[in-house]
Amino acid sequence: MPIVPDTSDWTWVLERPCPACGFRASEVVFGDLPGLIRQNAAAWPAVLDRADAALRPDDHTWSPLEYAAHVRDVCRLFAERLHRILDEEDPLLDNWDQDATAIFERYDLQVPRTVAGELTAAASGVADAFAAVPADASHRTARRSDGPSFTVETFGAYFLHDIVHHRHDVGAA
Repeated sequence: MPIVPDTSDWTWVLERPCPACGFRASEVVFGDLPGLIRQNAAAWPAVLDRADAALRPDDHTWSPLEYAAHVRDVCRLFAERLHRILDEEDPLLDNWDQDATAIFERYDLQVPRTVAGELTAAASGVADAFAAVPADASHRTARRSDGPSFTVETFGAYFLHDIVHHRHDVGAA
């Protein structure tokens, strides 16, 4: 049975705590992002080593493997988007259909150890990109195709919530 696509607008996490994972965007220090991203990535190989990594807990929830492949791709996407924000004036960021990507890329059939290595590399890349943001560029802006606007700082907090929330989804400490 296919997963029901998530059409929620998660930008609300920039204004209030996430009741599911406890994330508080208001407490994110921009300079801490690279370390927090690497810390998050360090938890995923153990998740992917679990015997049940490729099993969905129910018909409407991704498996840990699918979540990890998604986190890998989110890291890649946000690194690309961050470069656009720094290189362009208030870019309009294209929509990304995460559910279509999961189906097209067959997240469910990927090799857990491969995904673990790719996720670690992608997280390192986006962590490096955030670490390299010049101090005078943290207020540069971008717009999402459906309207919300971000600064580099809020973009970083929004991204961090995504990966923290998915680590919570798979029960990783």
